[in-house]
Amino acid sequence: MTGPDVPDTPEALDLGVLRPRLPSPLRETADERFARHGVRLLLKRDDLIHPGLVGNKWRKLAPNLRAAAGRTVLTFGGAYSNHLRATAAAGRLLGLPTIGVVRGQELADRPLNPSLARCAADGMRFHFVDRSTYRRKSEPATLTDVLRAAAAEDAYVIPEGGSNPLAVHGCTALGEELRGHGGIDVAALACGTGGTLAGLAAGLAPDQRALGIPVLRGGFLAAEIRTLQGEAFGGPRGDWSLDDRFHFGGYARTTPELDAFAADFERRHGLPVERLYVAKMLYGLVALTEEGAFPRGTVIAAVITGRPDSPAAL
Repeated sequence: MTGPDVPDTPEALDLGVLRPRLPSPLRETADERFARHGVRLLLKRDDLIHPGLVGNKWRKLAPNLRAAAGRTVLTFGGAYSNHLRATAAAGRLLGLPTIGVVRGQELADRPLNPSLARCAADGMRFHFVDRSTYRRKSEPATLTDVLRAAAAEDAYVIPEGGSNPLAVHGCTALGEELRGHGGIDVAALACGTGGTLAGLAAGLAPDQRALGIPVLRGGFLAAEIRTLQGEAFGGPRGDWSLDDRFHFGGYARTTPELDAFAADFERRHGLPVERLYVAKMLYGLVALTEEGAFPRGTVIAAVITGRPDSPAAL
């Protein structure tokens, strides 16, 4: 990808040394819950792109890492942030210094949880901030203060979840890989910050549509996606929609029903199902199919954006 926001210079990182598996595999899955309604299910295995930068983490981080061009990378996340884990892993693999601005000043005096310990093992340095400051992190004055306090005034900043115009452009490749492939009608994925869906929809063909299953409560995501597409492309792109019914209580929430569904899907198809994102998307697709939301003959590509033991989708 080239353009005014992506350096095409000798200083830009060559991410090819990481050997990503692109395009990611696309495999049809026989499942009677879809077949009896005349619907075909394909799995787009973005979880197989790279063992450290799984799924949409690769697609969103890669263009930002190129733009960083060797500078320290600073980004934001909670104590269990998959995005922090992926950024730290990328830093280790590419030899880039990374800083994680972590929500919760009180965490600074506690032992690191397993997620943050993994980040630290990959070389990430932490800067903990109180929750009020974290909520205002996108305000220019607050960001300046955070960068100064973290001794990172010259760092390359990636927002929480990695969703920015560069990330959206990076995710258009996902739509382009599905464009016209096998007669796909619907490309579905779980959504956190909306950057992946914004790019996916832009990359699809005009007769294809993107379906997002938000994993957070609140109903704010549609506006975020419109904003991201406006920043990335100057206006809306592609045919996309959201179904907010399958968040199971919100981010990082699961229920016994969802756990049972995911375990059953694993037994049926031999696919490890990540619970916080992927399981909610697959559950939603089964429910929508049984509701008759997809006409007979519809082909759905479900994007698998994470694994249980690796950073998942945001």
